[in-house]
Amino acid sequence: MTASPPQRYLIALGSNVRHARHGAPAAVLRAAVRALAAQGLAVEAVSPTIASAPLGPSRRRYANAAAIVAGDLMPPALLLLLQRIEHDFGRVRRGQRWRARTLDLDVILWSGGVWRQAPGATPALRVPHPEYRKRTFVLTPAAAIAPGWRDPETGLRIKHHNARLTRRTPRPR
Repeated sequence: MTASPPQRYLIALGSNVRHARHGAPAAVLRAAVRALAAQGLAVEAVSPTIASAPLGPSRRRYANAAAIVAGDLMPPALLLLLQRIEHDFGRVRRGQRWRARTLDLDVILWSGGVWRQAPGATPALRVPHPEYRKRTFVLTPAAAIAPGWRDPETGLRIKHHNARLTRRTPRPR
């Protein structure tokens, strides 16, 4: 019997709260990458960290990055692992969306294509992430490490989604 190839994932990382042990948000992201590896995931690539404006009510700027990880976990199990790491970093999931947070880890793409949890399943998960195509703070780091990864729903590569979102529109004359 042959072993199946590992599952590969593109993970978005974000932080806008200082952590008592790890420090500033950019350092939190570096510590989160180490935590991914400590949980048995092979970290294949990590993007540079960028700064971005927050969505919603938070006033603190974010540090954002992306990582490609590989392992034997299927998407729901990976999501539970990511949520456990977030919890270990002090994230509390309740109340208002888009609050300030020590760590946010999102599954953006998966080497297996599209994943949809059954309605009402916990944890709720959709891959590709339903909002990633609209977010430069996800696409810019992702394009740095996985420009050729194709979106299984649109067929476009990450670099194309990023270019569409970040290109300047000509001024009307």
